[in-house]
Amino acid sequence: MSQMTSLVLAAVLPLGGGGDAQVAFTLQDSSITESSGLAASSRHPGIVYTHNDSDGAPQIFAVDSSGRTKAVFTIAGATARDWEGIAPGRDEAGRPALYIADIGDNLKGAWPYVTVYRVREPDRMKSRTLQATAFRFTYSDGARDAESILIDPRDNRLYVASKAFGAGRLYRAPRKLSSARTNVLRPVGSAHSFATDGAYAPDGSSFVIRGYFSATLYRAPDEQITLMSLPSQEQGEAITYTPDGRALLISSEGEDRRVWRVPLPEEALPAPAPGKSSPASGEPPDNEPDNESESPGTNRGLGLFVVVGAVVAAVAYSRRRK
Repeated sequence: MSQMTSLVLAAVLPLGGGGDAQVAFTLQDSSITESSGLAASSRHPGIVYTHNDSDGAPQIFAVDSSGRTKAVFTIAGATARDWEGIAPGRDEAGRPALYIADIGDNLKGAWPYVTVYRVREPDRMKSRTLQATAFRFTYSDGARDAESILIDPRDNRLYVASKAFGAGRLYRAPRKLSSARTNVLRPVGSAHSFATDGAYAPDGSSFVIRGYFSATLYRAPDEQITLMSLPSQEQGEAITYTPDGRALLISSEGEDRRVWRVPLPEEALPAPAPGKSSPASGEPPDNEPDNESESPGTNRGLGLFVVVGAVVAAVAYSRRRK
């Protein structure tokens, strides 16, 4: 199926990027069976964090550039119902932190809320237990299945991209998260079809949302840079930027244990303009209705992808084991 899909997409889609992709490393740890999220470390050069999808121990794995697991961190105060992503950010004191997204909902709204766990990024690569702070979320427009979490490094704002047939939506969390009450996610833009993960560039100048076969790069919500192809994977799930912001790392669930390095196209390389505003600039306050209308250019270039890839994506989605 993957080979057929790749051939079809290559024949009809003018996708950029991905042509110089190379295998960065292969995951060596047999305990990593479903690499559902990736996050490049902000304090340990060469370290990438990953985790399994669901129904396992609440653990994250610190993997080095050779694919070896350097440490396993058990997350206290957390359950692994359906972990779908991990993103680097900061805690309330500005210290490096990791946000782990228990946001999958294959039961179409059966869960009354979803949860994101925050832990301080470890200062040493030594296996131990990390204490989590839990944040509960609901969506302002009803329950959604989602697999993508993004943290804007400029203001530490959390975003979630829903996973939907045709096109998903990008949701924004409140500026300040509360661990005492439920936080509401509000739509601020569209998202890549069948989004399986997302990430912000280290400098915050762009972000990416991937699907099974391709990824869309953005400057801001609904400000698309380009649609790019990705290497064929068994079940493409996770994505993160390299620390220099010039490439993407992607992984797959299942037996495909390769982590690919995919160079960014020229137009998406980090080149932040002085004084460029944050994606949040000019948006309505959290207590005001969001403008849910989409601009004429929303998801430009994705229409053909949807027509050609929809059936294949639907089949892949239905075959997910979790």
